[in-house]
Amino acid sequence: MLFNTYEPWKFAFSKSTCSIEDAEDGAWGIIGVPFDSTTSFHGGARLGPFVVREASYGFEMFNIDFNSNINATFYDCGDSHVIPGNCSKTLDIVKSNVAELLKNNIFPIIIGGEHSVSIGAVEALKTYYKDLTIVHLDAHRDLADDFMGEKYSHGTVMKRIHEMGVSELIQIGIRSSSIEEDSFVKKSDNIITFKSREVENHIDNILYYLSQIETPIYLSIDMDVLDPSVAPSVGNPTPLGIKIKDIQDIIECLSVKNVVGMDVVETATDRLGEITAIAASKLIYDFLTVM
Repeated sequence: MLFNTYEPWKFAFSKSTCSIEDAEDGAWGIIGVPFDSTTSFHGGARLGPFVVREASYGFEMFNIDFNSNINATFYDCGDSHVIPGNCSKTLDIVKSNVAELLKNNIFPIIIGGEHSVSIGAVEALKTYYKDLTIVHLDAHRDLADDFMGEKYSHGTVMKRIHEMGVSELIQIGIRSSSIEEDSFVKKSDNIITFKSREVENHIDNILYYLSQIETPIYLSIDMDVLDPSVAPSVGNPTPLGIKIKDIQDIIECLSVKNVVGMDVVETATDRLGEITAIAASKLIYDFLTVM
C-alpha cells in the first residue's frame, strides 16, 4: 500500500491483510454481510458494510470519549458472499465464515446488512459456547415465529436465536412489539426486557444487571434502537429511541465481561458520510477501543 492512500473498503486502523492462520491469537475479525432481501420497509441495508467502513476514516486513533487509543487487534476480512433473495443459504455462508474465524481463535464483528444475518453468526458461536447470553439492542423484539410467511427474516431473528438454547436474551431499547411477541416473552423465563423509557430513566439499573452476566456474551446492535433524529436511515425507524451515549455506557460495562462476538446491523443508506453510518461506525470504533 502506498503511503498517501487509504482503503475505504477496510475499517480504519485494521491490521494489514494476512492469512487467517497467521492472525494474532484472540483478535477480532470484521465481516460485512451486504444482504437485505427480507427488508419490509426501508431498503438499502445491503450497502451498510461499505458506508460504515467509509465513515470510520473520520475518527482518530485516540478515542477521547474513553481517553484511550483504539486497543483491540483486529482485521477486516472483507464481505461475506450472499445469495440475494435466499436468506437461509446466505445464513449458511455467514455461519461458515464465522466458524472459520472461531477455528483460528478470532472473534467476529459483523457489519450488516439486515438483522437476519445475526442468526448465522450466533449459530456458529453456539458450537463453541454452550452457555451464551445475547444482549440485544433494538427498537423491536424480532421474536415473530414467522414474518410475512418467512421463518428466516429480520423480524424473526431473535426467535430463531432463542430457539438455539441461549442462556438468556436481554432486550434493551424495546418500544415496538406485537401482542404475540409480548405474550411469548411473558411465558419465557430467560428473556429480559428493558424498554426505551427504562434506558432513559434507569440506565444504572440496566448496567448493574449486565455486570452480573457470567456467561460468554454476543452483543447485537440494530441501529433502529437509536432515536431517528440520530439514526434516520434504518430499516424500520421508530420514535423515542435511546442515545449513542447509552450504548457507549453499555459497551463500556460489557468490556470487562467475556464478549465473544458482536454485530451492528440495519444501516440502510447509500450516502457516504450519512449520520446513521457515522453513528454505526462510531459504535464499532468505541467497542474496539475498550475491548
